[in-house]
Amino acid sequence: MSLVALVLVFSAAIAHAGWNVLAHGVSRAGYPFLWWGAVSSTLVWIGVVPFTGGIGTGDVGGFVLGVLVSSVLHVTYMVVLQHGYRVGNLSTVYATARGTGPFLSVIIAMTLFGERPAPVALVGVAVVIIGIVAIGFVDRAGSPAPAIPDSLPAPGRRRIDPGLLFGLLTGVTIAVYTIWDAFVVRAHGLSPVAFMVGTAAMQIPFYSFAVRGRWAALAAFGRLEWRRILAFGILSPLSYILVLQAIRIAPVALVAPLREVSVVLVSLFGAFVLREGRPAWRVGAAAIVVARIALLAV
Repeated sequence: MSLVALVLVFSAAIAHAGWNVLAHGVSRAGYPFLWWGAVSSTLVWIGVVPFTGGIGTGDVGGFVLGVLVSSVLHVTYMVVLQHGYRVGNLSTVYATARGTGPFLSVIIAMTLFGERPAPVALVGVAVVIIGIVAIGFVDRAGSPAPAIPDSLPAPGRRRIDPGLLFGLLTGVTIAVYTIWDAFVVRAHGLSPVAFMVGTAAMQIPFYSFAVRGRWAALAAFGRLEWRRILAFGILSPLSYILVLQAIRIAPVALVAPLREVSVVLVSLFGAFVLREGRPAWRVGAAAIVVARIALLAV
């Protein structure tokens, strides 16, 4: 993996961790936050499109198809993730999703794109994924059990932890949108900025349907949380734009796991700033990930 790609993905991880830290708590507001996030992402970045090559070298039809499918996949990802947070343990869902997504992305990329990273790089990928999952389960051990909705069976009759189930489903959606976006950007020569703006804009109708009838509350939410919404609008698209740029010059099998280093950064923030539990375990798991990143540069 080239140094340029490594810098792009690590910068993306920093941007992703940054908006998660800045939007800590408010992102759990659900659809109102997602609606404002899509709107702010579109408005902040649409003015940059003319200065970054327009839609790229591809045709308009390919661009439209690409952003339409991608927007559906990204909305599906958010809906599944939000539902997982409602019925399962937050850390279990997050850890399972962030471990499963990169793992599946690696397998699919090697199968569909014929990518063959060096063996030592694949070892690095495996260790990074293990470290990310370990961080999540450190959190799980110290987190209270979620309330059980009436629609779910009692613990004695539950066959599978819903956090694991929806974490797995979220990981599948991460892998699918990662592979689709990589394919479209590469095959149609699309600009990552234009593609990200188009995808964000196409999500607005979906979220508008979800918040229908609550426009006054939505406006009040925007006035109250505009700083965090703006931070999301800047940093969230930036993180994925950098990932898409890296995908153009590096294998998806390496980019997908490395972007999840953001989990490490957020976990360290939780340990040292928010004073969350088990700091030694968090730092240890983070050290495993960081120590193996060098293998991905091979």
